Amino acid sequence: MKNTSEKYGKGKIALVTGSTGGVGMAILKKLASCGYDVVMNGLVKSQADVDESIAKITKEHGVKVLFSPADHLHVVQIEAMMEDILQKFGRIDVLVNCAGILPIVTPVEDIPVEMWDKIIAVNLSAIFHTTRLAVPVMKKQGWGRIINIASAHGRVASPYKSAYVASKHGLAGFTKSVALETAQDGITCNAICPGYTLTPNVEFFIDAVVKSKGMSREDQEAFVTDVLLEGHATKKFVRVEEIADFAAFLCMDSSASITGAMLSIDGGWTARGGGTVRSLAKGI
Repeated sequence: MKNTSEKYGKGKIALVTGSTGGVGMAILKKLASCGYDVVMNGLVKSQADVDESIAKITKEHGVKVLFSPADHLHVVQIEAMMEDILQKFGRIDVLVNCAGILPIVTPVEDIPVEMWDKIIAVNLSAIFHTTRLAVPVMKKQGWGRIINIASAHGRVASPYKSAYVASKHGLAGFTKSVALETAQDGITCNAICPGYTLTPNVEFFIDAVVKSKGMSREDQEAFVTDVLLEGHATKKFVRVEEIADFAAFLCMDSSASITGAMLSIDGGWTARGGGTVRSLAKGI
């Protein structure tokens, strides 16, 4: 494998949705380090946060950074984002679909209809919209990389997460179909399937559970190991940097024959052949 620090992305454009923090931001920074001009997208608390991130990435990597606040619940905003990218850059080479909604953990009969619709809209339908708008441009260029950030739940199921699991299983099928359709156009389409990843959202969730249950340090460690990481053979969280490196590799020419793949990075979770035994609904 070539050193991913090489500027093989110079002159190319990468859009990473959901990239104002967590996994998406890690991928955005990694691709910027590879020379890609990048488009950051996501919901933010303030414009100052966006400006700070743009300034830092520009200074460290010497690339152009465009920000789009497009909300993936709304098709018109997705379309406006894609049009803006093409107007400003005239091309799109890498599309990383990372925007998503975390699971609602509840029995299927108790899932609010509006929450089901929201999860499917952001985790699946929005990826259709960015992809359908990027593929014609990539075909014209004769080169493109589509990387969908799925989940271990795109390969196996867990109870009480039916909306999330449905969206990620749907994404798996979508990834494979697009890969087959574009296989002779210089385009690859793959999905990265992480296990539990230590992001700010996960840290916030752990803190909230610890506080609500009045857990001791020993209880907290047991909760993380026995509940959150039950399926991970490594008993370790996946790091965002690992996912970012994986995404960067999939953008290289040496990965041209990898397409239509559901690529696990889950600490051995799906090697077990099934979902977790314990569910968060019963475990906390």
